[in-house]
Amino acid sequence: MDIEIKTWLFDILQSIGEIESYFDDRPKMFENYINDIKTKRAVERNIEIIGEATNRILKKKKSFNPTCS
Repeated sequence: MDIEIKTWLFDILQSIGEIESYFDDRPKMFENYINDIKTKRAVERNIEIIGEATNRILKKKKSFNPTCS
């Protein structure tokens, strides 16, 4: 697999882990999320990173399928 694609996949995985970590000490309730602006902005930023990485992967390899590469 291409090193750039591996890097972008790592970015996606890291962002997912960060999002999960924001809720380690409390229940995942939407009401709590929308009332916590810091967590909300952090989650939104990680979603942006996931989207950017996904777009880069698909631009580099339109038929990308991580299970077959």
